[in-house]
Amino acid sequence: MSDFNERIVDEFRANAGRVETGGFGTSLVLLHHTGAKSGIARVSPVLGLRQNDGSLFIAASKGGAPDHPAWLANLRAHPETSIEVPTTTGDGVQMIDVRADILTGADRDAGWSQFLNRSPGFAHYEAKAGGRVIAVVRLSPR
Repeated sequence: MSDFNERIVDEFRANAGRVETGGFGTSLVLLHHTGAKSGIARVSPVLGLRQNDGSLFIAASKGGAPDHPAWLANLRAHPETSIEVPTTTGDGVQMIDVRADILTGADRDAGWSQFLNRSPGFAHYEAKAGGRVIAVVRLSPR
């Protein structure tokens, strides 16, 4: 895990899921995933957009890199996983078991538009990605 991500994870856990770095507030999710090849347990902070059905969307933007983040391959290999999110009362963090489904077609495009509406930075990531279609993943409670 990068030093930046490690600081974000530490801030998330120390502040009941609130991350002021980058202005994330309570929108971050700590995604737990298992290495597709290594089998090593990992944690990645990602922006989570809550959906009306109780699921969350996350985007595999990787800051606009030309390749997908490693966690996407890990979720393809191991879609049953968990996330850490702030509690609804805002006084702590809870673990939720989820299933990861990579959205396709119109569902992916509708999900991606939510990220574009959330922050103009996502349009920058999309342009910088050099034609890579940034995956959108639905995390559904199980």
